[in-house]
Amino acid sequence: MGPEELNSAFHRLLPPDFGLEFFLRAGPIADIIPLPIPILTNVASIGDGFIGAGLGWFVLSTLMRGKEDSEVGVSLGPGRRAGAEPSVGFDRPIILGGARGAGMPAPLPLGARVRGHPYIRLALDARFAAFWLAQTISLFGDRLHQVALGVLVYAITNSPLATGLVFLAATLPNIFLGPIAGTFVDRLEHKRVLIASDLIRAVLVLLIPFAAVANVVLVYPLVFVITTVSLFFRPAKTAMLPRIVREDDLMAASSATWTADTLADIVGFPLAGLFIAFLGVGSTDLGLAFFADSATYVLSAVLLAGISVAPLVRDRTPRVVSAVRAFTNELSEGWRFLRDKPALIQNTLISTIAQMSVGVTLALTVVYARDVLDGAVIPYPQNFAAIETAIGIGNLVGGLAVGALGTRLRKGWLVVGGFIAMGLSTILLGLTGNVLIALLAAAGMGVANLVFIIPTQTIFLEVTPIELMGRVVAFRGSLVFGAMTLAMAVAGILAESVSAGLVIAAFGVLTVLGGLIGGLLPAVRDA
Repeated sequence: MGPEELNSAFHRLLPPDFGLEFFLRAGPIADIIPLPIPILTNVASIGDGFIGAGLGWFVLSTLMRGKEDSEVGVSLGPGRRAGAEPSVGFDRPIILGGARGAGMPAPLPLGARVRGHPYIRLALDARFAAFWLAQTISLFGDRLHQVALGVLVYAITNSPLATGLVFLAATLPNIFLGPIAGTFVDRLEHKRVLIASDLIRAVLVLLIPFAAVANVVLVYPLVFVITTVSLFFRPAKTAMLPRIVREDDLMAASSATWTADTLADIVGFPLAGLFIAFLGVGSTDLGLAFFADSATYVLSAVLLAGISVAPLVRDRTPRVVSAVRAFTNELSEGWRFLRDKPALIQNTLISTIAQMSVGVTLALTVVYARDVLDGAVIPYPQNFAAIETAIGIGNLVGGLAVGALGTRLRKGWLVVGGFIAMGLSTILLGLTGNVLIALLAAAGMGVANLVFIIPTQTIFLEVTPIELMGRVVAFRGSLVFGAMTLAMAVAGILAESVSAGLVIAAFGVLTVLGGLIGGLLPAVRDA
């Protein structure tokens, strides 16, 4: 689309540079997102996407609600039933069940049976729908950010080590700050933590392209701080889930939240690859990608602000020790709980070994895509995005399968099998230079990833009290992500002298080993 195609009486052409003039001309709300898709080639605004999502939700809600709502029991929350005046906003979870007579239960109409399915029930729960949509929006921005960050640093430095280190900097806070963040989260209202984290990250992400122009070294502390803020978001998100869904919907809700991640992979990564190729690989060219990620955080915060959640009742016993001592005691309590539960601590220790390969693929995929894969079929950087997309497609298949069939299988064996399958797929990925085989291996990694992640999250939700959730999840995250961070550093150093593919394959062997060890531990396999 060239300037000659614009209507001068209606359109204004924004400046080509992503700077102050862009904001002064209201660039953030303009049609600034290119859609480089055949037939659909155009530009859209962030508001267009938000309006489209809202219209889609409105149509779904309208189709799924009909006169049958009055024929079945519809719970609108504690103390409210169908027929009562509906509430306004995001505080109306709708739970459908059969109306019973004096004899045998009356058969439910087809529409009611459909709406009784866990996924449909969750979709019609307005609080969970808002929670899920907020997460999905920000995840789309994160995929764009991830591709842009790897391409940006590799283009500036041309160094696998420097590229790996930027992802290492993005995960390093997990080692030291995760438990501290989790302890604070257990002291604070989860909803406020989520909103504050989104808004702070929105500002920080926006600074990355400006830092890269000044000095690429400045990007490293920025991504470190962004992850630090995310450490508060992650345990708060996990702790929020059992507060807004029914206990028997936890497995389906966990599956749905991870499926959102996969949808972002499937749609977000290919669009990100096209977007980055369209913009170019220069530091000034990629500024718009980071702005889009920043905007998604703001939209996520808006959605979360509309969710109504009953406040937690916490122990308010007067403390006679200092605030620091009290904080230390709370921190230790979370560690002791994790340590004393064999199903949790053994799962965590196995994951520290098995998930090292996740860190390695995160750090080296952009290097692998440019230097190992044959770019004849899919050129770089689109092949980088294609691999991430294949992982996302696998995640979608794995997430839906676990959500539908997970309750019939032992969660521990799902964890063990998921690790072994993921390790084998990672080995195949590292040893091939054929892009089609690589995509197949990446899809296998995605399926296996969800096969072990969803049961693991469900085990933690079932065993851990809500008041300890933030600390326990944070300690687990520190151990697992700490191992991933170490693997990133080692992989970046090795990739300077060894093929990135061989490094990825070597860590895939560790993942298989972790799964085999888990199969020998009763607390892991029998969970």
